[in-house]
Amino acid sequence: MNLFKIEQTVKMSLIDLINKKSILPNKSEALPGREEEMEVPEEHFVKGTRLKEPFPNSLEKAIFGMGCFWGVEKKFWELDSVFSTAVGYSGGITPNPTYREVCTGFTGHNETVLVVYHPDKVSYDDLLKIFWEQHDPTQGMRQGNDMGTQYRSGIYYMTESQKKSATKTKSTYQNTLSRHGFGSITTEIISARDFYYAEHNHQQYLAKNPNGYCSLEGTGIKFDL
Repeated sequence: MNLFKIEQTVKMSLIDLINKKSILPNKSEALPGREEEMEVPEEHFVKGTRLKEPFPNSLEKAIFGMGCFWGVEKKFWELDSVFSTAVGYSGGITPNPTYREVCTGFTGHNETVLVVYHPDKVSYDDLLKIFWEQHDPTQGMRQGNDMGTQYRSGIYYMTESQKKSATKTKSTYQNTLSRHGFGSITTEIISARDFYYAEHNHQQYLAKNPNGYCSLEGTGIKFDL
């Protein structure tokens, strides 16, 4: 094989890899995963509250995907009305995946943030306003320079009420974005089947690494409740 053919083969392999990471796998393609849950600290590094269940009964939960989960988690833990946050994986097939596995594109999972909040201090619609404004929900299987299915925009609802609010606000924000020249919203809105905690080093990452990478950037278009 001559040099030209080798270069073309390498180029096509890279293109195939990029394209593959932009397509969700089916069950036969997905990695097998494992039964063991990821070990994470008991306490939130910033808030000092519980990182995992059980949470006080008065609290409610929400799960969002807005690109790289480091910056997203920080945005929500900064709210006084939020009891706890955690980063993890949702919306896919592979049970208890690792970060490296998610990065292959063969788990189907999205990088997500679990938000545990006080409903008497902040509403789910208030959280949705942050969700819509703080990322670009029109980018498909990417967010900014981060490309792949793990960076897609997603809302993973816990209740029918959350589903209704997510669907309604999506329609409202679509109208607003369209008036400003943006394309169609690609946010997936599906039931929160699972939330698999990410590795301990990813939890509250930007508190442990203040100069760490943060890609969080919205469209600049306000969402009016």
